[in-house]
Amino acid sequence: MRELLTGDKAELIDLSIGLEDGVASEPTPPEIDAFGHEAGAKRLAETLQEQGYDVDPADFPEGMGLAWEDLAVIPHAGTHLDAPWHYGPEVDGEPAKTIEEIPLEWCRGNAVVLDFRSMDPGEEIGVADLEAALDDLDHDLSPGEIVLIQTGADELWGQPEYLTEFPGMSAEGTKYLVERGIKVIGTDAYGFDKPFAAMGERYVESGDEDELWPAHFAGREVEYCQIEKMANLDQLPRKTDIPLVAFPIKIEDASAGWVRPVALIGDETGGESA
Repeated sequence: MRELLTGDKAELIDLSIGLEDGVASEPTPPEIDAFGHEAGAKRLAETLQEQGYDVDPADFPEGMGLAWEDLAVIPHAGTHLDAPWHYGPEVDGEPAKTIEEIPLEWCRGNAVVLDFRSMDPGEEIGVADLEAALDDLDHDLSPGEIVLIQTGADELWGQPEYLTEFPGMSAEGTKYLVERGIKVIGTDAYGFDKPFAAMGERYVESGDEDELWPAHFAGREVEYCQIEKMANLDQLPRKTDIPLVAFPIKIEDASAGWVRPVALIGDETGGESA
């Protein structure tokens, strides 16, 4: 029997990628301008001087003020949660939720990890693939669960290949999960859909607009959120019944918010190994 899981006893597994200055795995990399403590003293002194106070940087203890950073970054950098507004202005005829409107209840629950590391980059994860992965786990989805798509792409973080070497979700697969009560779907890949080049190639060959971001645009029919750029799914000790919290930063009227998904793992007696 597993003990009752409490916050002070749980092992915390960080499933996120942070914001890094100029990293090669971001098409729009964050720009982080860091100010050390000496520079902090200068800036704080200047702020007080502008307000009429005679303060010199040397007046701070040891000549050091406060360190901080100036960031220029999009909300889709690093691990983030996409809101329905990202996919379109409406979901099934109703206004799409922006990130600050996402119910917190969607962002915590038990997660199940579906393993697609055997699929080739550029392949599309369809309904049959999802059903096979669930059968492998002998698991039936329940409303409110969080589904995590494991591709292994996080091992390429920091390299340009991170942007291209992963399979992506299909529209049908996305709707299959949401229609079973799943509100949040995560992936350890750069994107939820196939890589840009795979989508572009299919579109040029077929001329079918449904080849462009099909999994994202499924969100115009069914309401859900997706977490992109997760990591460390291989560190989880099992693939089902994983307590997970993934609350996004609130940004007014935004299409996404940065998030730090954390799994809380307790006593594994009788648990399933990954």
